[in-house]
Amino acid sequence: MEILFKVIRQQENSSPIVKTYLLEVEPGNTILDCLNRIKWEQDGTLAFRKNCRNTICGSCAMRINGRSALACKENVGSEIARLEKIPSPGREANAIPEMTIAPLGNMPVIKDLVVDMGSFWNNLEAVTPYVSTAARQVPEREFLQTPQERSLLDQTGNCIMCGACYSECNAREVNPDFVGPHALAKAYRMVADSRDQTTETRLENYNEGTKGVWGCTRCLYCDSVCPMEVAPLEQITKIKQEILARKQADASRSIRHRKVLIDLVKAGGWIDERQFGIQVVANYFRDLRGLLSLAPLGLRMIARGKFPLSFESSEGTQQVRSLIESVQEEVGARD
Repeated sequence: MEILFKVIRQQENSSPIVKTYLLEVEPGNTILDCLNRIKWEQDGTLAFRKNCRNTICGSCAMRINGRSALACKENVGSEIARLEKIPSPGREANAIPEMTIAPLGNMPVIKDLVVDMGSFWNNLEAVTPYVSTAARQVPEREFLQTPQERSLLDQTGNCIMCGACYSECNAREVNPDFVGPHALAKAYRMVADSRDQTTETRLENYNEGTKGVWGCTRCLYCDSVCPMEVAPLEQITKIKQEILARKQADASRSIRHRKVLIDLVKAGGWIDERQFGIQVVANYFRDLRGLLSLAPLGLRMIARGKFPLSFESSEGTQQVRSLIESVQEEVGARD
């Protein structure tokens, strides 16, 4: 079958251009196989990273038809099948299938599909991704962990640092201080590691403003593109739970947001927006600046008849409350 590859090519600090390459391929050929053939047979100047060709090293991560993935893992047949499920009004029935290949996002391009991953590695280092110094001192015998303790590290231990989640992170795109899902997934590995002795310090660092876990916008894209099913968002949520268990609602706006949301849903089945703003932003009338910041929005809502004067609990509030309490009891029992 013929495939038209549209490769986004770019030199450092220059505008990208699109170059097209026509290849005769088999459905089982990987995208990396095809890029190799383009480089070997048509254009030796094409630059991209590769190494193991077996979904181990993470070197060949790039954007394939708009999503970050490993070129050695995705093959032509499955990618065409995925694209056919996406509605495209302008697509012709017998047209030659196209593959658009682009560099990873959220990182500057060095050349073609090669990006500068400096910020990726710096943000990983910022979460101190190794067990504490005291725990790493050479003991008289080996460190021992129960199978249950070790199992807590399995999922995050599968991360191959490919950068796919970092590339697609919406929070990172708008907030350069956010360390990224890859770093926080590794951070949870340290929090869960029974050998580490600095859990409280770690949680304080990961709780800092929007640099850590509260910078995540929970878009779920990091989970969807991860080739190793590490589920970074799930790990970020686990860190949040550890923080919430240790903090009172007045500790920060981020913590109040989560606690007040749960309390109001338990009370009424859905959120009483009148109380939500006052309790979260104004900190129960204790934050005067926060309270004043609500005034313009409140006045506009009143002027347009949008301000709710009363609140009625939703149907099934008791069932919702029971469900939340059951989950909280289950989580408490695990802790």
